[in-house]
Amino acid sequence: MKVRITEYLDIDLSTEQWCCNRCGRALVSARENYKHGCLVRERPMEEVHPAVVTGSEFSFRFDPDLCRLLEFCCPGCGVLIENEYLPPGHPITHDIELDIDALQRRHAGERDGG
Repeated sequence: MKVRITEYLDIDLSTEQWCCNRCGRALVSARENYKHGCLVRERPMEEVHPAVVTGSEFSFRFDPDLCRLLEFCCPGCGVLIENEYLPPGHPITHDIELDIDALQRRHAGERDGG
């Protein structure tokens, strides 16, 4: 049984895997950080935040020496699952940690009519 967690992430409770909601590909154990099962791309700040006025240096761009943008994509279909701005050298955040055992008990009760 799959349970929707975010717009692009499901948890398959029978296999305890994070899955892409779009293509169904299993990413990594649901007891781990789902980002470890994704393709990771660091985007150049000037590509994501171009100058506001053509020919001007003014933009809303973060200093690339102080901030980086990481994108986490499904290795199956390429959908962008998440992105995050981090200081260089900062570890990838673990933003979703669920009680898998409690989810399994809850959904087993729903299947059994409880």
